[in-house]
Amino acid sequence: MSEVDRVPSPAAPPAVAATAPEEKKGKEPEREKLPPIVSAGAGATAGLDRGSKGQISTSSSFVSTVNQKKEAAENRSSPTHLVFPNIKNVRDLPPICLDVRQKQRTSTDALSSEMKTPVLPEPILPVQPKTMKDFLEDVEKAKSSGDWKTVHDFYLTMFDSFPELNAAFKKDASASFNTIEDSGINAKFVNAVYDALLNTPQDIQKTVLKGIINSLLREWKGPRTKDDLRAYFILLQNPQFNNTSTYVIYAHLLRQIATLVEADHHFLVHWFKKLSQKRFKQLVERLLQFISLRLFPAKPEEFPPISKCSWWIPSASKVLALLKYHTWQSFGNSHRFSFCQYPFVISIAAKKIIIQRDSEQQMISIARQSLVDKVSRRQRPDMNMLFLNMKVRRTHLVSDSLDELTRKRADLKKKLKVTFVGEAGLDMGGLTKEWFLLLIRQIFHPDYGMFTYHKDSYCHWFSSFKCDNYSEFRLVGILMGLAVYNSITLDIRFPPCCYKKLLSPPIVPNDQSMPVGICSVTTDDLCQIMPELAHGLSELLSYEGNVEEDFYSTFQVFQEEFGIIKSYNLKPGGDKIAVTNQNRKEYVQLYIDFLLNKSIYKQFAAFYYGFHSVCASNALMLLRPEEVEILVCGSPELDMHALQRSTQYDGYAKTDLTIRYFWDVVLGFPLDLQKKLLHFTTGSDRVPVGGMADLNFKISKNETSTNWLPVAHTCFNQLCLPPYKSKKDLKQKLIIGISNSEGFGLE
Repeated sequence: MSEVDRVPSPAAPPAVAATAPEEKKGKEPEREKLPPIVSAGAGATAGLDRGSKGQISTSSSFVSTVNQKKEAAENRSSPTHLVFPNIKNVRDLPPICLDVRQKQRTSTDALSSEMKTPVLPEPILPVQPKTMKDFLEDVEKAKSSGDWKTVHDFYLTMFDSFPELNAAFKKDASASFNTIEDSGINAKFVNAVYDALLNTPQDIQKTVLKGIINSLLREWKGPRTKDDLRAYFILLQNPQFNNTSTYVIYAHLLRQIATLVEADHHFLVHWFKKLSQKRFKQLVERLLQFISLRLFPAKPEEFPPISKCSWWIPSASKVLALLKYHTWQSFGNSHRFSFCQYPFVISIAAKKIIIQRDSEQQMISIARQSLVDKVSRRQRPDMNMLFLNMKVRRTHLVSDSLDELTRKRADLKKKLKVTFVGEAGLDMGGLTKEWFLLLIRQIFHPDYGMFTYHKDSYCHWFSSFKCDNYSEFRLVGILMGLAVYNSITLDIRFPPCCYKKLLSPPIVPNDQSMPVGICSVTTDDLCQIMPELAHGLSELLSYEGNVEEDFYSTFQVFQEEFGIIKSYNLKPGGDKIAVTNQNRKEYVQLYIDFLLNKSIYKQFAAFYYGFHSVCASNALMLLRPEEVEILVCGSPELDMHALQRSTQYDGYAKTDLTIRYFWDVVLGFPLDLQKKLLHFTTGSDRVPVGGMADLNFKISKNETSTNWLPVAHTCFNQLCLPPYKSKKDLKQKLIIGISNSEGFGLE
């Protein structure tokens, strides 16, 4: 067995692992000290053990206890041999009568030398071995001469213990850095040492790993000072842990960090924030690789059996959680590990599967309950009760949809089925998609007045016009929720800020009076919707002249509503408060908050409640705002080669001349034409979360004249292509078709 494989588990010493977390409760643990010998008072009984018959132990047993603890302290590098006496707290002892106390009163001066507690000397702090300049010079000399002894000795000393690590890298070895914002570590020196390490001989790299093992064994009980935290902070950045051969050591390091108390984690979180973007990314990728390779090892024999290292993945995930600052709270047994507690580990594709499974379970549960209710009332069950059945007229699409969803609010979590009144047809998915397409297109039309389209940003935003009924905004929220719930991609263009508001908070509060859809907003959020206005406000913030005299503005905004200009104060008495150089930041922040939060609060609140009436579940908490956007609208990243590989054919073979012409033309299209093709055939220019394969794209042979343009059935993602005889003819007809189509016809 290799030296690495013999590293004992640092988190499982007998009689300590089970009690330490409960005893500390968030307080920073202190280093274990020898119990003092007290000469008088009730305190003299502290540290004494009960005898076998409930009597107080003699002084000889007390000395035995002290000697056991001394031996334990001397053998810290071998935690499996530690002996911890069963020392009781003084409150557990029976009352001591006066005569017994008198017998125990013994002056420390009267004790024999072997009974006295030795006075521990002040720890000698290591001296910083080298400066960064000295180290780099040594490395260059070693490269040119081939003699690495000086560099080897430096690494040997530095990684042998936590104090040596701190001495090597602290900016000031004698200073105590206890601030959250400053780790006191010379980051450039750490990076230089690690960058050089990867180019040193193998014996030096082995020395470093052996030193880390020794360091971890000495500190197996966890850190006691900020210097120990800094050592963990330094060790975690070691690039050697990219190699699977070091994973056993890496796992033990992660375990020790994961079991630190919350106060220590708080320091590490803030120190990680100070890392450069490059180093931070390397740290995250290293942890993700560790988790992935432990789950799906290319060479399983490289690692211990999963049954013996089941703590590897939980430990790595908990450390990764420090880098992400927050975790998804699991419900039920908090001691049971689940990746859903650490959603940043999970890809968006995997999250979609989780949400789909969650949706399916809810659909089954609701349908089963409906069946039970029907049977309990002795009514005949039918298949329709298992679905959310929408019957709508094309001529009254919005009003009928709103009425149906309002009446069937209890069925929103059932599988969606759509029927168009007066039309025969069974909904196998196509009618549902068509309903979404038509409804979204009508609701978001500028003439409808619910949403304003901003040409500069190519997105829609909520109209601030006041109205008596906000139910149609709730309808849009329900539509988005149903789309996610039923795995439908919508052609909606909301800015990212909308999805941030949609998850504020991610769970609907029980108290209906609590505000929803309110989030902190900045000029960056405004720029995604109204770039010109955002630019103007940024210019105001950076203006070097006299803001009050040159702009002559107050804390008041004006909006046009149905041809009438209305004014709103950004703060009480805002129309009488001038915007100055001193208060312009407040003005800009209040202005942005008014535009993106307050002026549209009722509209967005209705939208928020509509969405969550369908999608409310623990699974929603897995998602970040940008991931909700991808689930609703799809991804903007196009891979036409992937589409070519997954395309199905009806009447054509992929080797047919027309098909070869088609792909030659499409793969040569610029991005804007490729998006138009996708929009023409699927109703959206975005790709589902699962990629192009999830589109189920099909090209069918259209046995018509080659003078005709291509035809698309967006409900089925199907392109009907006549058998064009030349590539030039196909390209010309295809460009005309995809560039001039609007809805189901031509402009």
